[in-house]
Amino acid sequence: MLNRLVLVLNCGSSSLKFSIIDVKNNKKIIFGRVESILSSKSYIIWSANNIEYKNILKKNITYSSALNFILNNILKKDIKLFSNITAIGHRVVHGGSKLINSVIVNDKIIEDITDASCFAPLHNPINLLGIQCALNVFPHLSNKNVAVFDTSFHTTIPEHAYLYAIPYHFYINNGVRRYGAHGINHQYISIQSAKILNKSLKKINIISCHLGNGASISAIRKGICIDTSMGFTPLEGLVMGTRSGDIDPEIIFFMYKKLGISLNEIHTILTKESGLLGLNGVSSDCRYAEKNYYTDVGAKRSIDVFCYRLSKYIAAYNMLMKGKLDAIVFTGGIGENSSLIRDITISQLSVLNFNIDKECNMCNTFDKYIYIHSKDSLPILVIRSNEEWMIAKETISLLNLKHVHE
Repeated sequence: MLNRLVLVLNCGSSSLKFSIIDVKNNKKIIFGRVESILSSKSYIIWSANNIEYKNILKKNITYSSALNFILNNILKKDIKLFSNITAIGHRVVHGGSKLINSVIVNDKIIEDITDASCFAPLHNPINLLGIQCALNVFPHLSNKNVAVFDTSFHTTIPEHAYLYAIPYHFYINNGVRRYGAHGINHQYISIQSAKILNKSLKKINIISCHLGNGASISAIRKGICIDTSMGFTPLEGLVMGTRSGDIDPEIIFFMYKKLGISLNEIHTILTKESGLLGLNGVSSDCRYAEKNYYTDVGAKRSIDVFCYRLSKYIAAYNMLMKGKLDAIVFTGGIGENSSLIRDITISQLSVLNFNIDKECNMCNTFDKYIYIHSKDSLPILVIRSNEEWMIAKETISLLNLKHVHE
């Protein structure tokens, strides 16, 4: 008899991950992902009973269609498995100023997540789709859905790091401050780094680089976040797949006043047409830029800007560790799989005593983690992200189910 299965839905900016975790045996029963949503190359890969499946989905598949495919075409096919799901955990990118901890979903929470969509317009509406689909397919678990927020881990950031230098009343009256994102995985990385480096979580000092279509970096000192690159929304910070990251705000006024571009168009440009895509003019997929790095000037341009911005943040956050940094950690789809990104980035940090072992860095086929630094370097780790485990852990903790341990 299966026991205490937790369904985890992780709806990202361009992909959708899902898994069913057996809490009793700390094991993923089914897990998979839908890639390239809203594009002509949509597909789904999932594994069940150690067998991998892949389906090419219809072109430009929507998040709603992808969720319904997962819930109705995969999970419902195994009635025993389906009937033993006892809770559902959801990744939600932004909790705004009201939702700072994981919560059991109800009508008021859905309203609050909707209100917080102004902080994460690309993400929260998608997260809400996952919640609504789960409520429709699992009506008997209506009080067993838990929202886990990416912003929660960053609530420890001190005031001098989260405030913007604009009139203070915008923070007091409107909640304008740095919130951060990717906190679920940054927290997971801090926990795993402590285990790998055999240190107490309360003593671990790392720089966590979550690199994917969305990218952010966090300074974690003594196990808590003290700064992070994403800000009021997930638009600030590093170069991303289609998001610009840091820009001079005056560029917006230049576009609006001088070039006659509407505010809606500017928002679309900065969130959906910038980043890697904007720099190379072809693709937001880092794999394209990496594959063509040595042959295409646009691809090279996009990678170089991406790595330069990342290395600047790492150098800055290194100063926050007061000389006691334990490791730089790469994670996320790009962080785990792009040896080129890691090599170029670290090559710009040699003055800080960081150096890559070329052979180790080329290895992307590993289980949970790998060291990639040379003997004369401070530790550099690559750790597989596992937001699903963190979401399941939070879900069962909040619902008073048996704890899951990795």
